[in-house]
This record gives sequence, structure tokens and C-alpha cells, in this order.
Amino acid sequence: MTVRIRQFGIVLAALTLASAALAADKAQSFTGKVSDAMCGAHHMMSGSEADCTRACVNKGSKYALVVGDKVYTLDSSDKAALASLDKAAGSEVKLTGTLNGDTIQVASVEAGK
Repeated sequence: MTVRIRQFGIVLAALTLASAALAADKAQSFTGKVSDAMCGAHHMMSGSEADCTRACVNKGSKYALVVGDKVYTLDSSDKAALASLDKAAGSEVKLTGTLNGDTIQVASVEAGK
């Protein structure tokens, strides 16, 4: 009987891990303000948030999405997505992507409302 309970526990744990792994690979929608990973929600440079974001990205920082108090690093090699992020720097957007920890692999970017 104890062996069956242990086997059931192992199967249940495996199913839980598998469902979490599948959920992590599922595209989600996020709405927030485009920033950069170096500054996050608080820009240090004088000028607009958009100018600061672009300057930091040009210096090697990645784009970021500020959602409330949370800052997600954005990752993409898609030139169209990167151009959309550049255009929307400092503005609200709705983007679709896959979340992995604190990083979103960007699939698409839409202007916010």
C-alpha cells in the first residue's frame, strides 16, 4: 500500500511539472510601458523616457516592459518586433510572447490604447 501511495505521489509530481513546463511555453499577452532593462521603471537621463530608452538600448541594454511594479526583459531577434519596440519606446504597448522567468520572448507588438 505504501509503495502505491509513493508511486501515485511520483506520478502526480511528474504531471505537475509537465503541465508547468507546457504552460511556460504558451504565448501570453502583456500590457505595459516600453522601457529598457538598465533603467526599468525609473529613467536616469534627462529628456523623455523614449529618448532615455533608445539611448540605453543603443549602448547595449535590452528593451524591457514595465507592468505595474514588475519589469520584464524583452528578448527578440525579429527586426520588425525590435522596430516596433523602438517606435513605442516610453509608450504603452500590448505584446504577445512567451514568459521564461523575468524574460519575455517577444512574438508581436501592438500600440497601446
